[in-house]
This record gives sequence, C-alpha cells and structure tokens, in this order.
Amino acid sequence: LNKRSEIANKHHADLFISIHVNAERSGTKASGSETYVMGANKTAANMAVAQLENAVIIYEEDYSAKYEGFDPNSPESYIIFSLMQNVYLEQSLHFASFIQEELGNNPIKVNRGVKQDGFLVLWKTATPSVLVELGFMTNPTDRSIIANEKQQDKLALSILNAFTRYKNMCEKTGTFTYIG
Repeated sequence: LNKRSEIANKHHADLFISIHVNAERSGTKASGSETYVMGANKTAANMAVAQLENAVIIYEEDYSAKYEGFDPNSPESYIIFSLMQNVYLEQSLHFASFIQEELGNNPIKVNRGVKQDGFLVLWKTATPSVLVELGFMTNPTDRSIIANEKQQDKLALSILNAFTRYKNMCEKTGTFTYIG
C-alpha cells in the first residue's frame, strides 16, 4: 500500500484513484458501492509525516530554489501545506461524489455514500485521492455483478465518467493542471 502512494507522489500525480472490492466478515447482507476520502482526523498526522520527511531537504544543494521557496524550518511553509491539504480534501470530496453518482447507473444500486477514513493509500498521497469500493464480494448479488466482464466495463466507464466530470470542473475553476 505504501508503494502506491509513493508512486503517485514520485510522479506528481494530479489525482489518485484506488479501486477495491469490499467484504463483510459478519455475513452476506452488506451491499453497494462507497467512496472514501482521507479522514479529517488524519490531516494532522499527514502534516507531521510531511514535516518529518521534508526536514531532509535542507541537506540538498540549493534546496530553496529546487523546492520553489519551501523551507522545512518555516511555519509559513507548513501553513501553505496545510491549506493545500484542505484543498486536496475538498477536491477529493467533489470527485468522490461524482463517482458515487455515476456508480448509481449500474446494477449495484445501493449507494453507501462518500465517507472519510484514514486508509494508508489516502493518507500518504499528496494529491486529491479516493478509494472506491465497487461492491461486496461477500454479497452474492454484488459478487456476480463484479465478476461479470460486461459489468466490469460499465463500472470502469462510471469511474471514467466521474473523472471526466471532475476534470471539466477543475479546468473550469483553474484547480486542475497537467504536470508532465
């Protein structure tokens, strides 16, 4: 899990999408899709990780120019980082809501909504991020839909449609830029 966020961060991803299938230990009744964003309770922990990891850049030659004025010893730099995290959370929430709306056009009709949690792949990723649970493999109906190749294509298309809506919204508001 740690590698997934490392890859996204290393390549300066504009968006991170982690796709999963859910399970319930207690039985077969749970059904539906849900999309997670980073939990608000992890924002402070994410900040602490950033401070720890960023402290080493002072040993790099000309780090101030390389990191566009970011100073790991400056409280102002971390205030800006905190504001960025709030923007990531807001953007993640927008994208997650688009995903849930689009997934509602599929045979798995139960919409479990957008939720916040501290999943590692969301916590360690420095970009708008979502974790999508398409349905429950422990539910026979969800499982048969998810196992069907045509339904998989429909689920993938729903995520693509949500991405397109998100991208259009971000380009309209100037919050989405291509890096690379």
